[in-house]
Amino acid sequence: MANRWVRVVTTWVLCALAGSNAIAEEGSVERYVAGTHYAVLDVPVAVRDESKLEVVEIFSYACIHCYNFDPYVSEWKKTVAEDVDFYLVPAVFNADWERLAQAYYTAEALGIVEAVHMRMFDGIHNRQEDLRDVNVVAPIFAELGGVDEADVHKVWGSFSVKGRVQQARAKLRAYKIDAVPTMVVNGKYRVGGRMAGSNRAILEIVDFLLAKERAERQ
Repeated sequence: MANRWVRVVTTWVLCALAGSNAIAEEGSVERYVAGTHYAVLDVPVAVRDESKLEVVEIFSYACIHCYNFDPYVSEWKKTVAEDVDFYLVPAVFNADWERLAQAYYTAEALGIVEAVHMRMFDGIHNRQEDLRDVNVVAPIFAELGGVDEADVHKVWGSFSVKGRVQQARAKLRAYKIDAVPTMVVNGKYRVGGRMAGSNRAILEIVDFLLAKERAERQ
């Protein structure tokens, strides 16, 4: 049953296919165009820290394209300026993905996201583990995060974690997300693989939009 589930989620149509097409020439001021390379949200979404420029990555551990995108994001984060507030929001498109979002927010509440993040991707896409099950997740979190399995179970079922999952669902509606991975810049712009054309281009467009936002602030 777990293997069958892995085959389903790794080919889920809600994962955005990231191609390898180039977008435009380097250095062009009008290199990226609204409606062509990125979408402008009809209604801007409030950011959590108005003193910063916000970048949100919408992802799911079940999405193979998110798994392939993550190394690019890891490298990109090393270059992010101090005025950028970057964080993740797990996609909640269905009941299976909701459980994976619950796992993410459990790790966040325990302060072990960095320790277990890649292991969660690896567990689904390479080890065929059913990470919807807290009984599977708890030993992983205990081993890599140095937490007690009993605490994992307790936090997993907590009101705060369930509340975060519901907040994530609301964020997706506000951003009008229908595919992942997708990045949202400053609550105004949505960038995904379909429009960007490649994983690397997604982040190049994000940097372009951050520069645009900085210029407007000045």
